Amino acid sequence: MEVQPLVEELGEYPFTALDDARARAAREGTKLIDFGIGAPAEPVPAIVRQALIQAVEEEDISGYPTAAGSAELRQAIADWVGRRYGVDLDPAIEVLPTLGSKEPIYHLAGLLHWPGSHRDLVVVTTPGYPVPARSARLAGAQVLEVGLDREAGWLPRIDEIPEEAWHRISTIWVNYPNNPTGAAAPLSFYEDLADRCRSHGVVLASDEAYSETWFGDEPPPSVLQVSDPTHVLAFNSLSKRSAVPGYRAGFVCGDPLLIGAMKTLRPSMGVTPQRFVQQAAIAAWNDEGHVDGLRDRFRAKRELMLPALAGCGLEPVGGDATFFLWCEVPGGDDMAAFERLLGIGILAAPGSMFGPGGEGHLRFALVPGLEECRHAVDRLAGLGR
Repeated sequence: MEVQPLVEELGEYPFTALDDARARAAREGTKLIDFGIGAPAEPVPAIVRQALIQAVEEEDISGYPTAAGSAELRQAIADWVGRRYGVDLDPAIEVLPTLGSKEPIYHLAGLLHWPGSHRDLVVVTTPGYPVPARSARLAGAQVLEVGLDREAGWLPRIDEIPEEAWHRISTIWVNYPNNPTGAAAPLSFYEDLADRCRSHGVVLASDEAYSETWFGDEPPPSVLQVSDPTHVLAFNSLSKRSAVPGYRAGFVCGDPLLIGAMKTLRPSMGVTPQRFVQQAAIAAWNDEGHVDGLRDRFRAKRELMLPALAGCGLEPVGGDATFFLWCEVPGGDDMAAFERLLGIGILAAPGSMFGPGGEGHLRFALVPGLEECRHAVDRLAGLGR
């Protein structure tokens, strides 16, 4: 039997290495405080849980959900975008509910790449979320990695893209607020990049899954706010906003031609959330109270952990958004620092897991509870410099 050779070449998803560390700690009897994976470990908001339970109880017969999602959910998403960003979307042609955000991020490459197309290049950032690059390779595209510029607030070095490469690019991926650095991008960045993408016939794809986890004076903008959204797509999810990663509820919004093409493809894949999850998602998008409460809990953990990390030489150098703390490692050896922390029962993600641009850093996901964070502070104090 033969399988796609790229499966072996790409290897395991980078974060499976954290599973190995957890297994090793379990064998050694070490109780880990786990800052590794960015999956919120917060209680499901009552308003969301109740909406799901009610929807299950009311659904006597379980049918297939429509590929485009319910009209009510599309309207709820469009309404949220309007309240949050002041952007009016047509829910019939500019909004598509999805199975979280990872699913449409992965499937976009299959829509934009085919044998013989001259658009055979996808631009991703390093450090960065690995799915856009892996999906591009599996779709037959080549990948160009662009570094993030720390001095420019961790924005990508777009000017490093060779001029002769632009006619080959199908997609440029950006992710703000950023995983792993926690940086946010200004609207001017989106405007300039959208204009450049438009002029070259390139899709600008923006992963905005951390849009609601921010700690600055103003909430971060969206690519949907650019003056001309042609060739623009924004991806978002309830996983982080509402602490329901297991519900797999998200959306993609933007250019109606692209949304229409994705909508046409989806019945072949069957990836729309179940109808009862869609009802829970409607309740989540329509409520901001639970989001404010979740942000306050992350803020408390952030304020506790920042000085503790700096005190043991792990200098936070990222931005003030997301629930990630991006720390520079003394000496630049992130794997050595990773092992050193494991020795005191703390698990963080080595920056090299996010590509070569992440080497020399550790990412701490503030998902343990506040009391666990206090225990982590005590352990870090014992570690010293």
